Amino acid sequence: MARPPSTHPTDGELEILRVLWDRGPLALSELCQSLRRQRDVATTTVATMLRVMLGKRLVKRKRAARGHQWSASVTQSAAANSMVGKLVDGIFDGSAQRLVAHLVEAGQLSPKELAELRELIDSNRVPRKSAKSQRT
Repeated sequence: MARPPSTHPTDGELEILRVLWDRGPLALSELCQSLRRQRDVATTTVATMLRVMLGKRLVKRKRAARGHQWSASVTQSAAANSMVGKLVDGIFDGSAQRLVAHLVEAGQLSPKELAELRELIDSNRVPRKSAKSQRT
């Protein structure tokens, strides 16, 4: 039985999305030109990927004077949330805490990143009500 197609972007699709997030709407030729700064890509391959991404609702196209203008239809934040959610669910049994623990224990975070994470945690800490104040 075939598995359902993923709505998450592949590595190649993420490459395209990064260019669109950075530069905004582009024609196919401009998109290919930007991608070629990193590696050689065929225009037909990029066009095929864009059609697949259109089906996944990752990009949208608008008619232009010559061809189409392509733009991201998903924000970088939304894509990150979706992909991190899939990672947390699939690898860490739904526990974001286990993901963070893994990054810390594996030495994946620099001292600066650890300090920023501590600051973020401290700024989002909600004071707990004491048992005494809950009874009143």
